[in-house]
Amino acid sequence: MFDIGSPGVGARANAIWRDQAREIKAMGPWRKAWFPEAPVYPLPLRAGGDPNSLSGLERMNPAQMEAMRMTDSSPTRSIRVTWFLEGMIAHHGGSLVMAHDALEKTSNSTIRRLTRQIIVAQRHVILELRRMLVDLDRPEYY
Repeated sequence: MFDIGSPGVGARANAIWRDQAREIKAMGPWRKAWFPEAPVYPLPLRAGGDPNSLSGLERMNPAQMEAMRMTDSSPTRSIRVTWFLEGMIAHHGGSLVMAHDALEKTSNSTIRRLTRQIIVAQRHVILELRRMLVDLDRPEYY
């Protein structure tokens, strides 16, 4: 599925994709029930946007989606690997922030259970991605 120039990183990317697809499937019915007005396309947080409001989000443009897929041939493969790893660390860090926020705001046992599972999984992935950056000899991750 992913070919970013590093077999171990590509395998991790595929595992992330599978894990997130499972989590999204679990949360989809809740989203429809609780936020029927929410759009179904990717929505990154707008610069300076309020993360607690739909108005703080904006539709991901085609260039952002293409950059996220990292299929452009302009950066070298080694740069794409580094960008992927750094981007996924930031992405999973955002998931941790949202999961901890959810734990503070809900008493729903199903959501709390899924949130705890997400926290454990995201922490594991972040540590693994950081180790991969160290293996690429990125001293700022030592």
